[in-house]
Amino acid sequence: MGFAVAAPAQAAQDTATAALPAANMEAVLKAAQIDPRRADSALTPGSKDSVLLVEEALAAKGLLASQYVDGHFGTSTISAYSAYQKSLGYTGIDASGLPGKTSLEKLGSGRFTVSNVVTAGSRVTYHGKLMNTRTKAMLVAAEGLLGRQLGITQGSYNPGGVGGSAGTHDGGGALDISVEGMSSETRTNVARNLRKVGFAAWVRTPAQGDWGYHIHAIALSDPDQSGGAQHQSGDYYLGFNGLANRAPDDGPAVTPKLTWEEYQRG
Repeated sequence: MGFAVAAPAQAAQDTATAALPAANMEAVLKAAQIDPRRADSALTPGSKDSVLLVEEALAAKGLLASQYVDGHFGTSTISAYSAYQKSLGYTGIDASGLPGKTSLEKLGSGRFTVSNVVTAGSRVTYHGKLMNTRTKAMLVAAEGLLGRQLGITQGSYNPGGVGGSAGTHDGGGALDISVEGMSSETRTNVARNLRKVGFAAWVRTPAQGDWGYHIHAIALSDPDQSGGAQHQSGDYYLGFNGLANRAPDDGPAVTPKLTWEEYQRG
């Protein structure tokens, strides 16, 4: 009886791949949302090693100056990653500077592998609105916690949609949720449970802008986020309200602030 034996070249390649360091995509995405919104160059906890791998690879391609290879995924790193995405032929939200699985794996070729992969999934319609399968799964989980279904007034991938949304719905992970018939207490409870499963969620009021009462939610770490959604995610982590005035967060406190992947593991 014979035994299958890997060819020497393949075995050597497998050994080399196994020896490469791993960039944690969850950590990279979190830093890419938070760090550009910081007032300083502080590091996002748990992200430094993975961000350094990305920055070193960008620097090796001549896209990032050496002084910015520091573990802080700030605006310079966002711009460098966007330039890399464009070099691959990506445009629009696919070249926003927020790393996606394919671009991150290509950047890491021969340098690092990618662990804790986050994918947005395919685009689907749920409650009559467009979103991706990751966002739908999050919404279904929140509805399960609430024991009720929610009405969606604006979904994702809606470029040029509602003017007051400032482009946050251009990409994935963005939802506006109807609060018709809800009491103030119920609105807050809906936002709280959306936050529990990994959304940055706020109850929006007419006093804040040219809109009626609704809940605005952004799926944290959705790799299809628009630039505006990335900024709102970072502001949520940093304790702001996700609006242009960057006032203190006025939503229900949820500790810790989890992504969908962290919620599933928890």
